[in-house]
Order: sequence, then C-alpha cells, then structure tokens
Amino acid sequence: MNNALLIALLAGLGGMIGWGSADFFAKKSIDKIGSIKSLVWAHIFGTLILFTAFMLRTVFRPDGNQLPTDVKSWLGLGFFGILQMIVYWMAYRGFEKGRLAILNPVFASYSGIVALLSIMFLGEHARNLAIIALVVIFVGSLLLSLDFSQKGTRRIKLAAGLPEVALAAALAAVWTIGWDKFVSGRDPLSSAFLMYGCMSLAAIVLARLMRVKFSVINDLDKNPLFLVGLSEAVAYLAISWGYSRTSLIAVVAVISGAFSVPTVLLAYLFLKERLNTLQVFSIISIIAGVVILSVS
Repeated sequence: MNNALLIALLAGLGGMIGWGSADFFAKKSIDKIGSIKSLVWAHIFGTLILFTAFMLRTVFRPDGNQLPTDVKSWLGLGFFGILQMIVYWMAYRGFEKGRLAILNPVFASYSGIVALLSIMFLGEHARNLAIIALVVIFVGSLLLSLDFSQKGTRRIKLAAGLPEVALAAALAAVWTIGWDKFVSGRDPLSSAFLMYGCMSLAAIVLARLMRVKFSVINDLDKNPLFLVGLSEAVAYLAISWGYSRTSLIAVVAVISGAFSVPTVLLAYLFLKERLNTLQVFSIISIIAGVVILSVS
C-alpha cells in the first residue's frame, strides 16, 4: 500500500467515525432542544476543542501552526465556514422533521457525487478494482440506514425533511470538492480550527437572526452536545489532514461518507436498537470495500 492511499484510508476512517458518532449524539439533542440550539452549542464546543489543540501545539511546537497571511485565504476560510454551516442547518432541519433512518442515506449520497466528479472531471485516477471498492462502500452506505421491517417503508415517497437533506447533500459535495482544493498543502489543524470557528460564528449569527435564545440550556443538555463537538473536531482534523496530504479525494470522501456505520453500531450498543439483515449485510460490504480498496 502506498503512502497516499494509506493517508486517504486513515483520513476517511477518521471522518467516518467522527461524523458517525456526531450524528448519534446530535439526533438526541435535536429531538430535545431543537435544531438551532443543537447547531450552535455543538459547534461552540467543537471550536473550543480545536482551539485547545491549536494552543497546545503552539506551546509544544511553536513552528507548527501556520496562520494565513493573505486576505484571500481568510475570505476562503470564511466562505467554507458559512457554507458548511448552511449544510448543517439544512441537515439538522431535515432530521428534526423526519426519520433519521430514511434521511441519513440521502445525506450520505454526497460522497458518491464527490467521487464521481473527482474521477470523471478532476483527473483522479483509479484502477477498476478501486472503483469497484468505492461503489461497494457507497452502496453499502446508502443501504445501511434503510429499514424494511415496517409496512410502507418499501415504497419510495417524499419523506418529511427530504428537501432539506437533499439540498444539504448537494452543498456538502460542493464544499468537499472546494475544501480539498483549498486545504491542499496547508496546515490541516490551523485550517480546520479557523474554518470551524467561522462556521460557529455563522451559526450564532443565524440564531440571532432567527431570534432563538440558544443561551437557555441546562447542564444535562450540554453533555451530548460536547460529544458532538468532540466527534466533529476529530472528523474535520482527519479529512483536512487527508485532503492536504493526498490527492485521492474520492477515497477520503466515500469512506468518510460511510458514517452510518458507527451511528448504527452506537444505536445498537447503547439504545438497544436491533440490526436488521440488510444493515448487517451493509456493514459487512462497507468493511469489505475498505479492505479491497487497501489492496487495490
């Protein structure tokens, strides 16, 4: 396995575990305190965690942090922060309206869009075996959250929250392709921290404009939101590291897009939700796809 592929695999797995864990804790918070409060507080905690990591490296490795020195870079960080806040806002609104089991695979489809565009138009080369592995991982991600155990779920219909989540998926694909180009060659920690900080500021501004009192929250509500922030910090550090160190954007995007795996497993372990046959098959196919990709 070459270094570029190893970096892409590790970055993708970091994004998958981070975002999958974040979705698990975010859904609990959204159902309890609403989408806007969850959006703001989760990202405040995430920013504080990334800031702590940034300051620790400043103390122990002063030459490690690389802050932008030009206006164009700062504008880029602000743009990607605002765009990603809109992605989360649309996704959270959709999750608030509808069932996560139906909407989650739609949101995960952004990774397939990224992989397709990067292979077809952005010059990313992939062998036939690697393409098969990416397809296996992507299809497994879409199938993972489908539930055919209830009557009527076999029919395709416009589910509540679907328009918001579909828009979030499309914008997430745009963000991912743009962030890959922006962060390439830059310091991943500094870039992730500053972009995430801009995203948090944008969320606070949104809450103010919508007149949501996000400051009214009790200590018990903060626990899962802190875990959302921690999980997202891990995810953004992982993918920013991957995008800045390798050109295999499709690999990073598709593996990180399989975030339903940790979400479903956490629900099984802690919420006692049962895994159906399709979900077990999907998890096995995703793991098989990662293994195939590692040896392709």
